[in-house]
Amino acid sequence: MENQSQVTEFILLGLTQNPGVQKIIFIVFSLFYLATLGGNLFIVVTITSSPSLFASPMYFFLAFLSFLDACFSSVIVPKVIVDSFYVKNTISFEGCMTQVFAEHFFGAAEVIVLTAMAYDRYVAICKPLHYVTIMSKRICLLLSGVAWIGGFLHSIIQMFFILPLPFCGPNIINHFMCDLYPLLELACTDTHDLGFMVIANSGFICILIFFLLLISYGVILYTLRTYSKEGRQKALSTCSSHITVVLMLFIPCIFEYARPPTTFSFDKMVEIFYTVLTPFLNPFIYTFRNMEVKNAMRQLCCSKVFSIKKQIL
Repeated sequence: MENQSQVTEFILLGLTQNPGVQKIIFIVFSLFYLATLGGNLFIVVTITSSPSLFASPMYFFLAFLSFLDACFSSVIVPKVIVDSFYVKNTISFEGCMTQVFAEHFFGAAEVIVLTAMAYDRYVAICKPLHYVTIMSKRICLLLSGVAWIGGFLHSIIQMFFILPLPFCGPNIINHFMCDLYPLLELACTDTHDLGFMVIANSGFICILIFFLLLISYGVILYTLRTYSKEGRQKALSTCSSHITVVLMLFIPCIFEYARPPTTFSFDKMVEIFYTVLTPFLNPFIYTFRNMEVKNAMRQLCCSKVFSIKKQIL
């Protein structure tokens, strides 16, 4: 893939050009980013340090999802925070391509992990007698590998579309990040066909997986009719958390990529939702009603406090 671009950097217009608002953006995004990293990494440490939780496929994938959330947020938010200090915000051509690759790599891996989590809940509720056999450690590791490989292949395909494009003049991106559609608009060639390839690679796949997830949860809800009231409540508690996270990720992604290749003024708000708010809220959604994770967090904190006190004494 030989790149014919004469552009060495892109100018990002960001969320605003108002210096006063930029200071607010710095404070708000910094707080959200620190809370996102802290919350998600705390879940990872809690689950990996608890043998009983880490041995459970549900919590194994939750730790994986939290790690991906921390990585996904780190691809976008730190650049927005740094840019809030400057009037003119630029990103090198290589940096822009790297951001596009990383964004779609972690995003696609997260979609696959959410699908694996839905499959785990389906097996646990609809095939409980075969759960241990089906959701073995080997299968969990295999699904994790599929997430990494699937994310990599998805991103490579996106780069196959973008890298050969000639960028010979316009380099102003009306966004706070590099993404596919804004870059297609700047290319000095007809990108109409490429836009529909992006829809097929991103939008159509998101729609397909989203409807498969909805069908799987329809089957789960149908199966729950035979459960006791207590069993239904426990199953619905874990499933409702997962459905909430699925909706928060898939609906914005479908809106962004399953449409004709063009950009809208409110795209920034939509992408803030799933690049900033969703990774921030996921730890709260999964732990708010989950007593096992909350108890493991308390035990971890208490053990660390006890260890510090013992060292001091």
